[in-house]
Amino acid sequence: MPEPTRLLFVCLGNICRSPAGENVMKHLLAAEGLDARFEVDSAGTAGYHIGSPPDRRMAAAAKARGIPMKGRARQARAEDFEQFDWLFAMDASNLADLEALRRRCRAPQARLVPFCRLCEEHPHTEVPDPYYGGPEGFEEVLDLLEDGCSAFLRRWREDRLGTLAGEDGD
Repeated sequence: MPEPTRLLFVCLGNICRSPAGENVMKHLLAAEGLDARFEVDSAGTAGYHIGSPPDRRMAAAAKARGIPMKGRARQARAEDFEQFDWLFAMDASNLADLEALRRRCRAPQARLVPFCRLCEEHPHTEVPDPYYGGPEGFEEVLDLLEDGCSAFLRRWREDRLGTLAGEDGD
């Protein structure tokens, strides 16, 4: 069996958007029987919530879609660029923080991509942070994540991930 494709979803605090991305992807992979072909994790650019579970409002919105929310918040580190194949930044601020982190990595190999570049059904350029808003914000995030994760898997199955090359600001 080939090496698994390793994905890391990254937002600010790792309690809303990035753990939702991780769990949406894991849900899609399980539904397609592809769990063994991927390793999926999430992290935050800031250490505000290290060790905390996903936000209860995000967990409730995901549960309503049949997606369990698991995991504990951690902070992104330079080594993530060596350990993962793809890092998905939820917004421009996360992307800038990750680009700075990548410069501290000895041998970066991961491709850094703004998550919304994966989306095919939604024209957003960023996944908005729902933390200070109402329930509709969590639904919007899940819509974007389902769109982008499904599109990534389709490209992966069709061996078209190269179409994302050069889209990470390099």
